[in-house]
Amino acid sequence: MSRPETTEYGAHYQEYIAKVPDGDIRELLRTQLKTTIGLLDSLTEEQALFRYAEGKWSLKEVVGHVADTERVMSYRLLCIARGDQTPFPSMDEHQYVASANFDDLPLSFLLEEFTAVRQATLSLLAGLRPEAWLRQGTAAGCNTSVRGLAYIIAGHELHHVRVIQERYLAAQP
Repeated sequence: MSRPETTEYGAHYQEYIAKVPDGDIRELLRTQLKTTIGLLDSLTEEQALFRYAEGKWSLKEVVGHVADTERVMSYRLLCIARGDQTPFPSMDEHQYVASANFDDLPLSFLLEEFTAVRQATLSLLAGLRPEAWLRQGTAAGCNTSVRGLAYIIAGHELHHVRVIQERYLAAQP
């Protein structure tokens, strides 16, 4: 599947999509799952509660946010792939994190949830016909394609993994 055109996603997602390397997006999503779980599964609960600055999310909240965002993007992807033209509203990620209480959950649970969400995304993508990847709808007021959403999912995770490595893990006491 080729990269989405800039007309297939909102401009605010360009940063994420630019991070996605060329190649099979499904294989990248499979590889990302292994890499991200490998990066985080040995952390202690104390390390997972770390915040690199005042007012920033904990590492647990970041993991929960990545899973929530993928769940929302995958739902949009499903609907658009099936021809649903219902416009999707914006997602307030701060409200989602504030309402989730991720810090009260074990990191192992959050990683299992992320794994389940990613496996569901991979199953969904595996069943799409070529023409479905090009279908378009509206999300957050922007034209959005199925392949654009797949790339947003991958780029969003790449963004947060970099933040985790540079601001969370590198700053751990």
